[in-house]
This record gives sequence, C-alpha cells and structure tokens, in this order.
Amino acid sequence: MNRIVVLGAGESGVGAAMLAKQNGYVVFVSDAGQISPARKEEMERLEIPYEEGKHSEVKVLSADLIIKSPGISPKTEIVARALIIGIPIIDELEFAFGYSKGKVIAITGTNGKTTTTLLTYHLMKEAGLDVGLAGNVGKSWAGQLLEGDHDYWVIECSSFQIDGFQTFKPSIAILTNITPDHLDRYDYQIDKYMDSKFGIFKNMTSADQAIFFAEDYLTLEGLKTKTIPATQNWISLEQAQQSGGYLTRLTLEMKIAGKSAQIPMDSLSIKGKHNVLNALCAGTAALCAGVTESQMIAGYQTFKNAPHRMEEVREVDGVKFINDSKGTNVEATAYALASYENPLIWIAGGVDKGNEYSVLKPLVNEKVKSLICLGKDNDKLKTAFAGDIADIRETQDIREAVSWGQELGKPGDIVLLSPACASFDLFKNYEDRGNQFRAAVENLKPKAIS
Repeated sequence: MNRIVVLGAGESGVGAAMLAKQNGYVVFVSDAGQISPARKEEMERLEIPYEEGKHSEVKVLSADLIIKSPGISPKTEIVARALIIGIPIIDELEFAFGYSKGKVIAITGTNGKTTTTLLTYHLMKEAGLDVGLAGNVGKSWAGQLLEGDHDYWVIECSSFQIDGFQTFKPSIAILTNITPDHLDRYDYQIDKYMDSKFGIFKNMTSADQAIFFAEDYLTLEGLKTKTIPATQNWISLEQAQQSGGYLTRLTLEMKIAGKSAQIPMDSLSIKGKHNVLNALCAGTAALCAGVTESQMIAGYQTFKNAPHRMEEVREVDGVKFINDSKGTNVEATAYALASYENPLIWIAGGVDKGNEYSVLKPLVNEKVKSLICLGKDNDKLKTAFAGDIADIRETQDIREAVSWGQELGKPGDIVLLSPACASFDLFKNYEDRGNQFRAAVENLKPKAIS
C-alpha cells in the first residue's frame, strides 16, 4: 500500500496528509470545496499535490487507501464508488493511531463529550502527566504526531470519526450518553446511530476500562445487545456505584482500578447538573490514569470550559446573555434550559436534524417567556411551541434576535442562545454562530433611563 488519497483539506485532512508524506506515502489531497490559503501554502511547502472544487474520479479511485474527512458522508458519490471497488476508507484518527505509542483515553457521546474531553486533559496536564489533546477538538492528532508523541492522548471522538475506525483501541473509553442526533446521516434510525457510538469499544480488552452513564436509557438499551470486552464502570447522579463515580449531597465520589478520590462539590468551576456528570466522567478517567485526589481538586478549581457552551457573554441592564451555540440538538438544549431558574428569552432554530421538540415542552412551559426563531425555515419550531409560548417571533438576522432579547428582557431575565439545531443555514458552523451572537451582545447599548 503506497498511494494515499485524503478527501477533505480541513484540520484533520491536512494533518493526515502531512503524516502520510512524512512516512513515505505518495499522497494526494482532494477537496470538493475551497481550501484555505494557509493550508494550501503548507501542502505546497511539503510538495503535497492537491485539488479543490472537485473530486477527480481517476485520481481518487487510484488510491490504495483513502483517509476521509468525517464530515463527508459515506453516501457521497466518490466515496460510494470507492467502497464498491474495494478501496479501504478510514478516518484520520485511525491513521494516526498506527503512529502513536501513547495510551488513548477516548470520549464520545451525544452531549458533554467536548467538556469531558477538555476537563480530562486539563486534570491530567495540571497533574504533570505527559498528555496530548486531539480528535474532534483542537488540532489534528496526525499533525501533532509530526512533532512528537505523548504518554497519553485524550481524544474526543464523534460518531462520524468512529465510523472510520478499524484498529483504534482506547485504554479508557467514555460514553457520556446517547440521544437522537445526526439521524439524517443514519437513515433516521436510532439503532444505527447507537451502533456507531458503541463502535468506540469494539477493539478493547478486559484490561481496558469502559465508563458509562447509569441513568442513560439508550446506553442501557444498547448494552442489551452489545458485547463490551472492556471492564465496565458506571457514573451515576442518583446512587452509589461499586466502580466508577457518583454524586452525594456534597461530594463527587470516584473509584476505579483500585484507586479512589473524594472531591468537594464546591471545587467545581463549572456549574449545572450536566457538568457534574461531565466532571464525574473526566475525574474517573483521570483517576485511572494516575491523577491523585489533591491534584484533581486543584485541577477542577482552575478549569475553564470552551467557548459556546453555556458561556455568559455579558449582563446588560440586569439581563444576562448566555451563548450556548454548541447546543445543536434537543438534549443539549434541554440541559441548558434546565440550568436556569430565571425567566428565559430563548433564541433557537437552524437546520433541523429530525428533532422531536416535545421533550422540551415541560421545561419551556416552566421557564420560557419568549421564543425567537433564528433560521431560514422556522415552521417546525413555531408549530411545536405555538400553544406553549405566547410571544414567538422569527428572524434570519442574529443582531435582530439579540436586539429583541434586550427589548423583551427585564432585570433578572436571561437571553439564552441554545439553538437545538445545526447552524449551516445562516452560519459557517456553531462557532461562527456563537461568535456573531457574542459580537452582537457586546455591541448592545444599555437602555436610557427615563
């Protein structure tokens, strides 16, 4: 196997191309869209040929191996043709795995995986362990391996990335939860989505550690039909666990692989019930990797979450503006709505992914006084809450949405951007949506006092 074609010239694609080039492969990069000038310059410096705006069939289908961007659907014509003629197709993480000797802590789940990944990495790094961060957050794993390896790698894995795994094997793997998401990619069949998530465990052995959320219905359903080779540990917000982590009134209790830790709740810098779950998952993994109780307490206290995750942007005239642009599915938005006791002006909408909004109705009835629909097609969202929210309005301009939030808000209210939808109708991605929201909030002028 000598010729590798990389489909997609994003962060993961260019990183994979560079690692392949370094290891003696003949590499070609193909992107159906436009490639950023910086990435073109990097590939030209390394003499990696590429094309943009198309996938040339002759060039792509001459590959011995294809490394595919996770965002490219397996139903894409060029990918489907490659599969038919038997060209192996893998993910950048699968490719990078073959070039690392470090132990992998892999984290997946519909919600909470980014926070859990960042927190696990932070706890280990602050404890002085030799650890790297990669996957669906941060820089390409393959690209980082050009500079060197680490003893541990904490890797966030999306379902799309897991679909490209063949030999990838974590030492510790966390499944935070499973709720319906990306069903458009999985033929609107939840079982196919669940199969994808559970794929993270398929190469593990009894010497490895698997961590699950005990109160997650779909995880429990999936385990009825799945064989998990790894040792199972459980995280619970409701009851004590023999191995794993659980919440008491004042502490987080963790024990795994003969190690234990007791963490005071007031050590956590992140708030909300869902973040307690994230903290238990991350702490249990870090404990298994050798982080001590005292090191963990110090790490929890200094952790700062990534942007766009229930991020308080600013308070104007007593009204807080919260950026939860990462809330791209119904379950994530449910967490956000449940985290606040104050009256909410909720900004939602975007590209619907087969959402079932009825699960939000109890929270909406209790907390939401106004709904601002932000998207090109708001009919489903408006219909879902027409009988529950008296004030529903719509816009395609995030500045107008923010302005309405200020207009409707009273001291003590919260304007919450938590879309429950993907962002691609009006924005490049959820980060772009969150950044535009933040900019609009920063530009608000306090109301004149009459």
